[in-house]
Amino acid sequence: MNVEEKKPLWQRLGWLVLIWGLSVAALGVVAYGMRMFMNAAGLSTH
Repeated sequence: MNVEEKKPLWQRLGWLVLIWGLSVAALGVVAYGMRMFMNAAGLSTH
């Protein structure tokens, strides 16, 4: 039985922050794309 050693806390937190940041960025890209599509279709908020 092989016991895998734990990675350092900073490395585990780094991955968490990286994944969170990428997901927020992806959400921003999708929202921007939807906004551009809606403006192109003649829908706007002003």
